[in-house]
Amino acid sequence: MSGFLQDKVVAVTGAGRGIGRAVALACAAEGARVVVADFGVAMDGAEPSSEVAAGVVSEIAAAGGEAVAVAGDVSTMDGGAGVVTAALDTWGRIDGAVCVAGILRERMLFNMAEEEWDDVVRVHLKGTFTVYRAAAAVMRKQEGGGALVAFTSGVWALGSTAQANYAAAKGGIVSLSYSAAVALERYGVRANVIAPVARTRMSANVPSSLAEIGDAEDVAPMAVYLVSDAAREVTGQVYTVVGDKIAVWSQPREVRAMWAGHRWTPEEIAERLPTQVGTERLPMLDMVAKMREAAASGDKPNA
Repeated sequence: MSGFLQDKVVAVTGAGRGIGRAVALACAAEGARVVVADFGVAMDGAEPSSEVAAGVVSEIAAAGGEAVAVAGDVSTMDGGAGVVTAALDTWGRIDGAVCVAGILRERMLFNMAEEEWDDVVRVHLKGTFTVYRAAAAVMRKQEGGGALVAFTSGVWALGSTAQANYAAAKGGIVSLSYSAAVALERYGVRANVIAPVARTRMSANVPSSLAEIGDAEDVAPMAVYLVSDAAREVTGQVYTVVGDKIAVWSQPREVRAMWAGHRWTPEEIAERLPTQVGTERLPMLDMVAKMREAAASGDKPNA
């Protein structure tokens, strides 16, 4: 490897399996000292164990790298702080925090239980916040600043039929990262987001064939890049990574506007909005329609 992250200290949550594991191994291979953080839960958040994190640490050590395992729950303030503390106690600094940890509780919105909503938002969104908060407090004061990297999904912008909790959490992660990028830029701390499409435990349950899909290892190099000094001017971005494709998402902005010159009435809006402002079609509506047609014909629909 090139030593792209030589002597940097990087913490990766959800690092026991899937994309998190691939990122942790890639960071170590590029010379980073790695905090492997994973509560070791099942996909629905049950059955916590520290074995998966320790297993990845053993892989890194066997390859000649340095790593420590942390098994705290990042959806708690103490758990998020513990990830950063492990880096500081072991190596005295933290250069990158990569937040991959997440769970799924799939259910249609009208059937979703409160705990199914709370658990997903707690692990994904709050689990990113707790690590961001603890890492940013250190990075803003240390020489060289640092990098925050979070993980989202295309559903943050497109929506999802049976993952309203997941889509909301992933949208929150993007907004959180935008805010972090704006607030921390002057301290030399940057924040970016990756929207991967890869074969993982989570993608295995998607009830359709993804038109584009890669492997966890395809995603890891982008995380390494965003943590590295080569990306020191990159902040506030969302990147899709799937197979050998990397794409950047547009920044949200107003598309069309109209003015009344006075306070609007509902009747005026109804008359002018369709022609002067109009709508922006939600792409997922068309995708869902195609999926339903394919399912009705007995095929596994493509998404």
